[in-house]
Amino acid sequence: MALRSVDFEVFGRVQGVFFRKFTKQEAEKLGLKGWCMNTSKGTVQGQLQGPSDNVENMMRWLRTTGSPSSQIEKAEFKNEKDITEYSFNDFSIRKDS
Repeated sequence: MALRSVDFEVFGRVQGVFFRKFTKQEAEKLGLKGWCMNTSKGTVQGQLQGPSDNVENMMRWLRTTGSPSSQIEKAEFKNEKDITEYSFNDFSIRKDS
């Protein structure tokens, strides 16, 4: 099974609206590993790892859905690559930077 890894950053109203909690729930539902956290510039960033199709689904979710009261302006993805094994044991919410 092909595994993919991608870094993400989501812009808009994504802090104080349970964005990280919903991101963790969605990632776990899709069987993804990685992390997310608030940044000092008001965005949420993180990394996803998992089966390619599920990573694609999560990227779409980050671009269009988010938490119920969030307002996503845009989501940026970078460092997308194939990986052979996970770097993380689960999906976690990291403390703010």
